[in-house]
Amino acid sequence: MSSQLERNFVEMTGRMTKNEAMEEANRCLYCYDAPCITACPTSIQIPNFIKKIATSNMKGSAMTIMDANPIGASCARVCPTEILCEGACVLNSSTKPIKIGELQRYATDWAMETDVELFEKGESNGKRIAIVGSGPAGLSAARELSRFGYRVTIFEAEAKAGGLNAYGIVSFRLPNDVVDWEVAQVVKLGVDIQTNTRVGVDISAEEILTQYDSVILAVGMGSVPDLGIEGEELEGVHDAIEFVKRTKMGVLTEDLIGKRVAVIGAGNTAIDGATCAVRLGAEQVDILYRRTEKEMTAYQYEYEFAKQDGVGFKWLTAPKRIIGDGAGKVVGLECVKMKLGEAGADGRQRPEVVKGSEFVLEVDAVIKAIGQTRFVPFIEAFGLQHTNGVVDIDETTMQTSNDKVFACGDVVFGNGQGEAMVVTAAQQGKDAAYIIHERLRKPSGIA
Repeated sequence: MSSQLERNFVEMTGRMTKNEAMEEANRCLYCYDAPCITACPTSIQIPNFIKKIATSNMKGSAMTIMDANPIGASCARVCPTEILCEGACVLNSSTKPIKIGELQRYATDWAMETDVELFEKGESNGKRIAIVGSGPAGLSAARELSRFGYRVTIFEAEAKAGGLNAYGIVSFRLPNDVVDWEVAQVVKLGVDIQTNTRVGVDISAEEILTQYDSVILAVGMGSVPDLGIEGEELEGVHDAIEFVKRTKMGVLTEDLIGKRVAVIGAGNTAIDGATCAVRLGAEQVDILYRRTEKEMTAYQYEYEFAKQDGVGFKWLTAPKRIIGDGAGKVVGLECVKMKLGEAGADGRQRPEVVKGSEFVLEVDAVIKAIGQTRFVPFIEAFGLQHTNGVVDIDETTMQTSNDKVFACGDVVFGNGQGEAMVVTAAQQGKDAAYIIHERLRKPSGIA
């Protein structure tokens, strides 16, 4: 990626100045029974960390945040605060909510820049835990277990740790150095992260089950599934997950300057793919969705951001065929208009084709963002029960069908189970760690 394009991927929002942070912190009412705490999936003591900013106790503020949320620096940037903590702020009824996310970033940025030691590894208890996956859930579980004194090993298939945060969230929202710092905090506590290690290839599920006292699966999800239409093999057709991943790595083989791009899907990943395409120089980027704006799954702030970036939206539109030229490159996308029919089993109206409504968009690239596949063979290698690739768990204990294996994060999200947010995955990782600790510290034979 050229230096000019790299500048397009620099974090888009600046942080507060000291004066701005102090002024905002002093607006807080420091509620005793603060609804913002309840609204935070990781239950950060928000009035507490804000008051510490107001009194210039920056280490105390950062520790309050990171104690509750091991990836608190990332979440300060990617959490939908408008529907969580800030949405619950009591000041919404009179003025404006406290800028909790920006204050959280201010405190965690201070911790990153000073490289202060926030936590210590617990005294060894002699027990070993394996965690598969180093995303938000895996890192959070590892951090807590290490503080409890466990010897923790994370197996990560990619070349660097961080999972979704490292590869799947655009760098102009979540820079790599933030994720790297959070990974480093875990490594400093003695956690062994084995990257480039694929379970089932470099180490078997059986070996992990045999060698460790307990196992946590936090593998997330895989690639985007096929659209199932003609032309997907053409040059210029991208998997949105891989597309965003390459921008995070600073590598992109295709020149999008002046090109026309169609993005299929309307979730947060589709928004990421579209806004990345804009930053890579695309002249026109349109998101196509077979339902309406009302049914899209992207967060509202993501939607507003995409519109500000100039991304267009074509509702009730579905792809029918990707058209190529004689050289195997994308030149067009045949689409069909849709209408919403009867509600399905999930309560959502089902899109139906409007007969005779076909039309062609002239495009140079297509980005697929219609969800993600599941790691079914991996899940079955551990002998776990699942529903279409979503691991079945006891939602109270995070326990799978194997009493030695727990699961958290995207691997348990779906079919009405769990919630697909980074902050929720972090809390699930913590929950799994606490439950494992409670079970393993009991004398043998005690239920």
